[in-house]
Amino acid sequence: MRILILFVAVLLAQPVVGQQPVRQLVNDPAQQHRWLSSYREFLSIPNVLGDSVNMLRNAEAIRAMLAAAGVSSELLTVNKPHSAPVVFGEVKSPGATTTIAFYAHYDGQPVNPRQWAPGLEPFVPALYSDRLDRGGKALPFPSAGDRIDGSWRLYGRGSADDKAGVFAIIAAYESLKKTGRKATVNIKFFFEGEEEAGSIHLADIFQKYRSKLDADLWVICDGPRHISGRKQIVFGVRGDVNVDLKVYAAKRPLHSGNYGNWAPNPAMRLAQLLAGMKDGEGKVLIEGFYDDVTPLSAMEQEALRRIPAVEDILRKDLALGKPDGAGRSFMELLTMPTLNINGMASGNVGAMASNQIPTEASAVLDLRLVAGNDVERQVGKLVRHIEKQGYQVIDHEPSDAERMQYPLLAFVARRDGGYNAQRTPMDLPIAQRVAEAIASTAGEEIVRVPSSGGSLPLFVFEQYLGTRPVTVPVVNYDNNQHAENENVKLSFLWEGIETMAAIMLLKQPVSIRNK
Repeated sequence: MRILILFVAVLLAQPVVGQQPVRQLVNDPAQQHRWLSSYREFLSIPNVLGDSVNMLRNAEAIRAMLAAAGVSSELLTVNKPHSAPVVFGEVKSPGATTTIAFYAHYDGQPVNPRQWAPGLEPFVPALYSDRLDRGGKALPFPSAGDRIDGSWRLYGRGSADDKAGVFAIIAAYESLKKTGRKATVNIKFFFEGEEEAGSIHLADIFQKYRSKLDADLWVICDGPRHISGRKQIVFGVRGDVNVDLKVYAAKRPLHSGNYGNWAPNPAMRLAQLLAGMKDGEGKVLIEGFYDDVTPLSAMEQEALRRIPAVEDILRKDLALGKPDGAGRSFMELLTMPTLNINGMASGNVGAMASNQIPTEASAVLDLRLVAGNDVERQVGKLVRHIEKQGYQVIDHEPSDAERMQYPLLAFVARRDGGYNAQRTPMDLPIAQRVAEAIASTAGEEIVRVPSSGGSLPLFVFEQYLGTRPVTVPVVNYDNNQHAENENVKLSFLWEGIETMAAIMLLKQPVSIRNK
């Protein structure tokens, strides 16, 4: 069986002749110059949700790119405060029996410019010879005729997550047109502007525009390729929910000498409460945290075993002495739910530190869910754990009477936008054809992942559209997404364009929907 699987994988990895013109275009220096210039301009538009003016500028920039590729588009909106529009376009291919919808998002995570490296600004794209931590040097943007090195890094917010997905999809269709190729599938373009906020209006969009969004499969272009650099297809994603946690002490700050040993310190209380949620190996100790996880199928377990090991690469790259997980593999751990502390705050540190006992301490927790978990149940487990530690849990700022009534008081609130995990069967026929298309551009066996570590609200695609999604990442794993100094490796962007084009040339025919 293993030999047969390997033979099929090698066979699928052989180049497809029809893809060669696209590969030639992707490798054409003049075309790379045009793409780099266009992408640089796209990245210069701030894309943090809440900045409604610039979010609309992003949407209009996407519409302009689609128009340049010959695709008419429209904005899909809902009448909700501070919502960002979806950019939607559609191309019907003569004789096509399959419809593929391509998804990416154009919004990015909030930024703290002070955390970015000196000389870098989140929305002023900059070119470097390599990663900053490996001694990368700043480069001028090349002029026409200058060589572009695929190992260069383009820095800027959204450069990897996820304007790269938006750009790769549009440039892929543009490449087909420029090389005289015709897509073999009907194509729908769907570019969201609220993913980093939990896609809070995605279900509303799906309900309102259901008739426009019918497809045989959704291809989600988001996230990084495998750590080894191989191309991959991902059949599932974790769910995600964020929780605010705050504990209280005295109602005003106190002198640490005059009141120390008598007045409780909320920072210490919070640290002790959080420390009791996990053991020294990173296992979550909250009762029932893992109980409702759906086991992996035999096919998914086999896929995990075939994924190249990355632990040594990661430990060296991240300078980690010992990872969590009690010896489990990196990929196995990605199929388990997590509890992470996004950040903690209490009092002041550094130059602003003072000898005080603060009034409160807060943290933001990030719970990642896998198939079988439910957002409400998982948050409920967290709340019950806090209560078992003696805390009275409230959902509002406490009154003086409540502070005096309860020795231990904790504010717990689930943030908006949480969602469950999603997993598409690995043997779904149309998904296998997408994997074949990706392999045709790779020249080596691609990585097939049952579920990724990251999160996207893909369960709503099944819930509201009745359609399965798969994720096809294009960017480098070391892109610093969600953090300072976000970047994309140019060769990965070019290869991502070729990958998306190959999916648009999906083998035909298909006579029934694979839902």
